[in-house]
Amino acid sequence: MTGAERRQQLLKVARALFAEKGFDGTSIEEIAHRANVSKPVVYEHFGGKEGIYAVVVDRETQLLLDRMVSTLHGGHPRAMLEQAASALLGYVEESHDGFRILVRDSPVASSTGTFSTLLNDIASQVEHILGRQFAARGYDEKLSALYAQALVGMVALTGQWWLDARKPKRDEVAAHLVNLAWNGLSHLEHKPKLRLY
Repeated sequence: MTGAERRQQLLKVARALFAEKGFDGTSIEEIAHRANVSKPVVYEHFGGKEGIYAVVVDRETQLLLDRMVSTLHGGHPRAMLEQAASALLGYVEESHDGFRILVRDSPVASSTGTFSTLLNDIASQVEHILGRQFAARGYDEKLSALYAQALVGMVALTGQWWLDARKPKRDEVAAHLVNLAWNGLSHLEHKPKLRLY
């Protein structure tokens, strides 16, 4: 195995262990044992548990941030909301180990940040989009930050709940999130469906 292949193998093993047991419940010994290597090999590649954890968190954070931001590309505001909700829930569904790692409190400062920092980055993107929409419709642009935090928080917390619940299906959860956000409690649709403009 080349050095790069070994590094990828160690990251894969560590990612699974961190998702299953958390940072505190995972040891270098266990990572090495599952990867069929000695502890010094892990230290050689990452310097220790904190180093490998930081790389895992940075990769997952960047993956989720790229996925979320790429959905906010313009178009109708409801379509962007649908795309963002679907993107986050898609990440939860397809990368549940990564999401489990991200939603835990990070004991190590990573270069990309913690889950709350990631959500703030996403909310900042949403704020700019909402600001333009608010201005175009005569609403107070200063409120776009509040609405961005509310929307991102609603989707993120629902994603955390859905990580374990897994019912209803992803598109149905996304449709209900969009229904609440778009129509408000006073105008909820009885059977919301994604329109995907």
